[in-house]
Amino acid sequence: MHQAGDLLALVGSVRAGFPSPADDFAVKRIDLTAELVTHPQATFLLKVSGDSMKDAGIFDGDMIVVNRALKPRHNQVVVAVVDGEFTVKTLFQRAGRTRLKPANVTFPDIVPHEGQTLEVWGVVTAAIKRFQV
Repeated sequence: MHQAGDLLALVGSVRAGFPSPADDFAVKRIDLTAELVTHPQATFLLKVSGDSMKDAGIFDGDMIVVNRALKPRHNQVVVAVVDGEFTVKTLFQRAGRTRLKPANVTFPDIVPHEGQTLEVWGVVTAAIKRFQV
């Protein structure tokens, strides 16, 4: 259970294009868990290490929200376990074949071969970034 002090203030929206007058600063408290988590018992945070998903906006050091209750689908970003190691990639499923695609051209696709284990562990639903201040 969260306390009122655990909630962050949502003060409005901001444009990423041209500036707009900041005249409606109504303060509303929001619970990030309520915003980002739909299945609490099946949702986990993982810290990303590496740059294989940078073109999807997921960078080294980001935290990703992973929901294990969702059924993974083609073209979703997922966390998979390949030979006992976690990796985050885009799930590619076509013609009965599965591969994991990075979002960085310097990394190869992961195509499971005979004897290799690949399990989709969960679906990535959000990425949380920290900026240096």
